[in-house]
This record gives sequence, C-alpha cells and structure tokens, in this order.
Amino acid sequence: MSEQKKIINFTVVCVNEFARKYNLSAKEAFQYLFQFKGIEFIKENYEVEHTLSFDTILEDIEVLCKRNGGML
Repeated sequence: MSEQKKIINFTVVCVNEFARKYNLSAKEAFQYLFQFKGIEFIKENYEVEHTLSFDTILEDIEVLCKRNGGML
C-alpha cells in the first residue's frame, strides 16, 4: 500500500473515531476537522500520530482544533 493511501485510510479512521466520540455524522466531523485544521494536522503528523492510541490522537486533534477556534 502506498504511503498516500495509508495516510488517507488513517485520516478516515480518525474522522470516524472523532465523529463517534462527539456523536456527529462523519460529514459533520470532517467539516469541523477541516475548518479547524484537524485534517491538516493528521496528514502532516501521520508518521508520529499513527503510532499512538486513538485516545491520544483524539486529544491531540481536540487541542489543536480548540486553538484554532473550535468549540467541541
């Protein structure tokens, strides 16, 4: 599997886990994460983030989104 495909798959899983945690649809979660730079963070930090637990990954994304104006 190519590196790009791994990053895409990882991003999809992160969006779905974020949606589940906050009781959002996948579309709502993606829009929130895109708007507040969570998607960009996932892609840019894939090498480190994919080695962590999903609890830690979601914490990292939440902190970043809050810094960028997110309110969840």
